[in-house]
Amino acid sequence: MKKYLLKRLLTGLLTIIIAFVINFLIINLAPGDPIKTLMGKETDDPALRAALEEKYGLNKPLYIQFFSYLKTAMRGDLGTSIIYNRPVIDMIAEKLPATILLVFTSAVLSLIIGTAMGIVAARKEGTFIDVLFSGISYVLNSMPNFWLGLMLIIIFSSVLNILPTYGMTDARASYTGIAYVMDVIKHMILPITTLVLIEIPMYYRIAKSSVLQVTNEDFILTLRATGMDERKIFNKYIFRNAILPTVTIFGISLAYLITGVSLIETVFAWPGTGRLVLTAINQRDYPTLMGMYLIMSVSIAVVMILVDIVYAILDPRIRY
Repeated sequence: MKKYLLKRLLTGLLTIIIAFVINFLIINLAPGDPIKTLMGKETDDPALRAALEEKYGLNKPLYIQFFSYLKTAMRGDLGTSIIYNRPVIDMIAEKLPATILLVFTSAVLSLIIGTAMGIVAARKEGTFIDVLFSGISYVLNSMPNFWLGLMLIIIFSSVLNILPTYGMTDARASYTGIAYVMDVIKHMILPITTLVLIEIPMYYRIAKSSVLQVTNEDFILTLRATGMDERKIFNKYIFRNAILPTVTIFGISLAYLITGVSLIETVFAWPGTGRLVLTAINQRDYPTLMGMYLIMSVSIAVVMILVDIVYAILDPRIRY
């Protein structure tokens, strides 16, 4: 197990380094001029440009910028935002909790609901429930997430007027304690529902196909031939083997949500890192973009390592 864990840690570290290099090159070689954005289109003062380039280190060769940023990042300093003139690490620390709350809540709910639907459909293959769940899965899988979010806003906010349309809390109210928690939950309902509905089809398909595959294995037929109770066969043998692919998909889905929740945060004006990334892209804020992508890379690597550990615990064969 120690050897297995060490290999996964080294793989995760290598992934972070490669992602860091690629992101740095893509961001700095992309069209656009952050200094021009900062100065304004109507200002063209060479002295001011030179001073700003000196301040943010953009007057140095690209490889020197890379090693300089790598050195400061290893100390926990992700630089200063060109647009906001604030430490990037402070800006990320303000926005990251809201994104984590949204991502983990939706990921866990998607896992539970999608897997449960897949298991029920597999055990009742060919029945009305199987057809119904499969139809729902196909419909949800065909919907763009931003369109679904807008439809939920129209129905539950504009028409029914029962849920808020934007933000994490009611800015006009000063809730504290349990009232504040309930206000946050109320604002989470629509974005969480959107993400869950988009993610359910993936878990449903994987869970259903895995259960059907394991059910048709020879050792399951042998257990049934011995007269073992059907419930015991499912709980002890089918479920444990069929759940393994779902664990892997959970890690992949969680990584996708960490990086792909930006659009949903924009639709619902959720105060997370997604909107920060989009603003940084539009304004060519290199330090903020590099800091965000570095945090995303580390988060994805950590999630995948944890998933590999859980996978090895559930299936000891993986360790060898």
